[in-house]
Amino acid sequence: MLSYQKNARRPNPPHRLDTVTQPLYARCMNKCLRSINAILGVVACIYSLLLFSCTESSGVVSLEENELFSLEYGNFEDQLNLFSLANPAPVQTSLAMRDGFFYIANGEARKVLELNSYGDLLSIYYNSEGNPTPSFADSESSQTVSTTRKAVEYPFNALGPIAADSRKYIYVVDQLPPERHEQDVENRLLLSQIVLRFASDGTFIDYIGQRGPGGMPFPYIKNIYTTQNSELVVVCQVNDGMVVYWFDRTGYLRSTIPFRVDHLPNPLAEDSLTDVYVSLDNIVPSLTEEKLFVKIDYYTSSIDAASNVESGIDYTTSLLYSLDINTGVYGDPLEIPAYEQEVADGFSRLVYHLSYDFLGVTESGWLFFIIADENEYTIQMIQENGGRILHRHLEVDHRDTLYHSISLSPEGIISMLVAEEEKAKVVWWRTDSLIDAILKA
Repeated sequence: MLSYQKNARRPNPPHRLDTVTQPLYARCMNKCLRSINAILGVVACIYSLLLFSCTESSGVVSLEENELFSLEYGNFEDQLNLFSLANPAPVQTSLAMRDGFFYIANGEARKVLELNSYGDLLSIYYNSEGNPTPSFADSESSQTVSTTRKAVEYPFNALGPIAADSRKYIYVVDQLPPERHEQDVENRLLLSQIVLRFASDGTFIDYIGQRGPGGMPFPYIKNIYTTQNSELVVVCQVNDGMVVYWFDRTGYLRSTIPFRVDHLPNPLAEDSLTDVYVSLDNIVPSLTEEKLFVKIDYYTSSIDAASNVESGIDYTTSLLYSLDINTGVYGDPLEIPAYEQEVADGFSRLVYHLSYDFLGVTESGWLFFIIADENEYTIQMIQENGGRILHRHLEVDHRDTLYHSISLSPEGIISMLVAEEEKAKVVWWRTDSLIDAILKA
């Protein structure tokens, strides 16, 4: 998708003279104009194809933001509680989108909302201690299911990331009560989080822990994902790296894959004359294959030429590896181009290279990376084989944004919950249309 512009009103065509009455020069002129128009048409087609080339040497095109709906602040069923934005504590509200449905885990209110793309409330899962009974709920029952909306009562504690699968099962991270926390003394970890599962009809199924349904709680959960086969993948942050838990569609554990920073691939270590530092940015599962994408950032020591001592650490490069979860073997790395930021310094300009954040991957194998600039986000989309690289801007005014949560759908739609001073809005960018156009070109 390229930038959009409304079609201007087309003026009425001028009256044509009959070709018999036109003078000779006019007929010659018409032939010339037709030839010129044909050439211009070919040029336009070539230009449109160039917009989808491997890299874009000219300016980066902005994608149009589509605001879908907004939510007011408050405690009613169709409102968000984000009153803690003024506090220094982290905001516990997250967004996921799948198949055109939006799922919001509003941790401050201890409730989960399911809405369509028009903002209509379809389901609410809520803790009755902090939320009034929804207007459409049965006051005598903990669950109300109608043909259009569901109200399900559940004693949430402290909600985290949320996801949904192709069956419309909802998965949401929650925290156990303090008396049920456990300690991993060996690894110095607090085990307190679980993943709750709700069926498409609103029925609570169970909670998933490290070993499956009802298992030992997880350490801090960075994010959760669902695959094309409705399998759950839980990515946890630990002291020495990350741990990934991969569950089948019934919730039982398939694989536990630890990623210790000191055991990660480091191809720069052999060739570098200085120390090389490894930073594990993110791990995202493939949606169609049994593998994980692991993004690693590499930094090297900078040496001051005058004193010959280490003066700092410079970003060097980012590599993306795929890891087969069955064999534990890494594939060949894909180098992720850095973001170049220009900074004016007097009459000169300095260029800094920065690492993109790994946002996610689509079912068609496009890898998405994102970085925030002064007044926008820049998206870098790379085919899994590195064959094509695209850059697009998402124009977001950070000055008006108090908080945001971003989500990438399996089709490649970028959605964002944007909290502003007066309201929260849900917007999206149809990068899926851009990908479809490229695949058909």
